[in-house]
Amino acid sequence: MTADTGAASPERDGDEHEDGLPDGPALGMDMVAHVVLERASFPPRRPALSLSQGRRFVARRVPAIRQGLGAALLLGLRFVQARLISVWGLLVAAYFCPPSIFAAFAVFGAAASFVSLPALMRLEAVFFRSNARYELALAFRLASASGGAFLALAALVLLVIVQLDWLPPAIGLIFFLSLAARIVLRLLWAEATAEGDFRAIGNSNLVQAVVQPLLMLVLIGIFGPKALALFLADALGHGTAALYMVVRRFSGIVALAHPRLWSLRGLAWGLARWSDAPRILLPSALLSFGFTTAPLLALPYAENPLLAAHVALAMRLLDMPTQMFATVSGPLVMNGVRAQTGPGRRRWIRWATLGLAAAATGVFLPIALGAHLFDGVFDGSKWAGVGEVIAVMTLFYAGIALFNPLHDIAASARTTFWQLASHAIALATIVATILWFGSLSHELLLAVGGISFARALAHLLLVWGASEDRETTPRAASGARPAAG
Repeated sequence: MTADTGAASPERDGDEHEDGLPDGPALGMDMVAHVVLERASFPPRRPALSLSQGRRFVARRVPAIRQGLGAALLLGLRFVQARLISVWGLLVAAYFCPPSIFAAFAVFGAAASFVSLPALMRLEAVFFRSNARYELALAFRLASASGGAFLALAALVLLVIVQLDWLPPAIGLIFFLSLAARIVLRLLWAEATAEGDFRAIGNSNLVQAVVQPLLMLVLIGIFGPKALALFLADALGHGTAALYMVVRRFSGIVALAHPRLWSLRGLAWGLARWSDAPRILLPSALLSFGFTTAPLLALPYAENPLLAAHVALAMRLLDMPTQMFATVSGPLVMNGVRAQTGPGRRRWIRWATLGLAAAATGVFLPIALGAHLFDGVFDGSKWAGVGEVIAVMTLFYAGIALFNPLHDIAASARTTFWQLASHAIALATIVATILWFGSLSHELLLAVGGISFARALAHLLLVWGASEDRETTPRAASGARPAAG
């Protein structure tokens, strides 16, 4: 067929309807029928052209897919190496230290992590709301300013506490070092995730995993099996990882926070723009951390102090695969969320949630089975029965591991009040459950695990059904963007 109505002359164009069919008397009805049949029989674009476009589409994305998979494998390998090293160091330390030391160490680590949460006002979560680099730079500077002010206030409070003899000076200094290292790590991990530098995240974990267990053993040899040795090893391990991240990301940090970019007007604009971070995201994070450390609330109710020590050690051991899952899945998922735009973003998030659920099952189910099967290895020792405790608490930590990236995905969009309410309800439920049981037992640990799993499942359904609500830059509302803020 050779008729080509697309090449009609201007005179003919004037006698055509919007459907492109001529209705002038110059063309007979047979020609009209001919053109109609031709257009009905063939698509508007040639199949060869569509095929070539598809090939180019795939060719453009294959390098990105390969790069993403390579980054995932590299990050996973780095973190697995790090956790294997640190697990052996922790087990060796458990051999030399009495169980009560680990209970104190668990409280120290939980306190340092909890106090570090409000330092950045959860502004690191807004790094992923937009792929505009100037917004990332502004959020980074605002989070850095918040962290610096928080550390100054924390130093003043610790100084007062030490002067009142409520805390030994050495413990106060170690706590401040651990607090500062955690704040720097959280800020730079978020920045590296937004920039896609997964190698830096994996290497920093490897550095900490090598340094901290070695320092732990050395300090136990110097100070003896005391809590001070574990506290100092924790602070120095986190500090070494933070120092590595500063050196590794130095050029990126300078580009985002060069002195000439700072201005009070820009910081004020950013704080007003992302006011939901300290207003909703920060309380949500505090409530979520309270939920994570809720089993520590049950330790004073333990009639058997050995069971309390088993729970503290199990929390420390299970925290490692939980961090592994968060460190591997979190950066990959959040970097992908930041890169997605348009209608495909919601579809991508749904596939990501299914992948996260499958991955969490694949990580924690073997741990539970292995702990249950090899529980007899510890018979006759002070850690007899710890395998059963680990198996029971795996459900609790599996729910936490799945919940954390889902919460970050939800925080990457405009945050609604239901996120804060869900955290409050979950924490109230788990505290009420602990009070209702009245004593630490395997049944209580199983009930707490069921609550954690239910919280993760509810959040998965909420993320799955959430409407597309990605934040966009309100240029008209805010006027011009702050050039130096």
